[in-house]
Amino acid sequence: MSKIRVLTVFGTRPEAIKMAPLVKEFEKRSDKFKSIVCVTAQHRQMLDQVLKLFDIKPDFDLNIMKPNQDLWTITAEVLMLMKDVIETSKPDIVLVHGDTTTSMAAALSAFYAKVPAGHVEAGLRTFDKYYPFPEEINRVFADAVCSYHFAPTETSIDNLKKSAISDTHIYKTGNTVIDALLHTVENNKSDLSYIGLNPDLKTILLTSHRRENFGEPIKNICKAVLELTEKNQDIQFVYPVHLNPNVQQPVRELLEGKERIHLIDPMEYAPFSTLMKESHIIMTDSGGVQEEAPSLGKPVLVLRSTTERPEAVEYGTVKLVGTDKDNIVKEVQNLLDNDEEYKKMSEAINPYGDGLASRRIADILEKEFKKD
Repeated sequence: MSKIRVLTVFGTRPEAIKMAPLVKEFEKRSDKFKSIVCVTAQHRQMLDQVLKLFDIKPDFDLNIMKPNQDLWTITAEVLMLMKDVIETSKPDIVLVHGDTTTSMAAALSAFYAKVPAGHVEAGLRTFDKYYPFPEEINRVFADAVCSYHFAPTETSIDNLKKSAISDTHIYKTGNTVIDALLHTVENNKSDLSYIGLNPDLKTILLTSHRRENFGEPIKNICKAVLELTEKNQDIQFVYPVHLNPNVQQPVRELLEGKERIHLIDPMEYAPFSTLMKESHIIMTDSGGVQEEAPSLGKPVLVLRSTTERPEAVEYGTVKLVGTDKDNIVKEVQNLLDNDEEYKKMSEAINPYGDGLASRRIADILEKEFKKD
């Protein structure tokens, strides 16, 4: 019996984390699937960390990352290089993930080759094409050219239908990031002693790296951190600082050397998962963390004015706080002072899944592409 040839394409660390459990699921079903992996390396170092953690060896590595790369360059390189990958690997379906420029361009390349593409984490929307930029248009575009849509929630499905996407191949699967997180937390207990955290203090984990927060917003976030540490002697912050100079410069300038504020290098996924589990509160502008942290019972304050993950707000697992300094301070202080509010957020049900999304997607593809 011939196997279903699945070409999985990703290029950044978040994509790799969310696609890794799906790649491993195809490997488990090697009697049914021929798994082919292509990485663009839109991010290089952080991507490689995830490949190593999940023991994934790409069949194609486009290695496109360059210093100061821009969106035009990434789009053009992925679009052109994927032509050869698709022609060589002859997939039955190309799978892309989420909202990166890699995903958008790879989906377009598959469309040009008249190979059906599937969008994992389909249907997320803010309905503002410039927020987040360029992610909102990337995911809208990927949804438009893909033939199969694996939506994490009912809200995502509704968004796809509003976008005039045929519901013939829309499936609710949950989000594969929960698969990755639960597997990692269960199988990896990382040593965080190098950070120098005080075990008697409450740890607040901060991540902020999105393009729309460059400039004044990230400075406001840092100023809020300073005010909170001054007001609360029983807390400490940990901030894995993204390598982008637009993040490094203001963060180092405002927070370097400050008491009870630990600025560390970007973390590999396993230790980051451990840090999430051991934190008291999480402040973030990351999409993935909004989905992951509630599975660990952690309240999440989102440093953005809108989110493409409104289910989390609706279910009470996350709260939008924006980047206004005073509002950030107020909302963090409320969680520190109000046990009832903290409990309410930490015990809310995570709407993003149960850790079985990859299995569901593989089941669907097995049925859709059944071969004799």
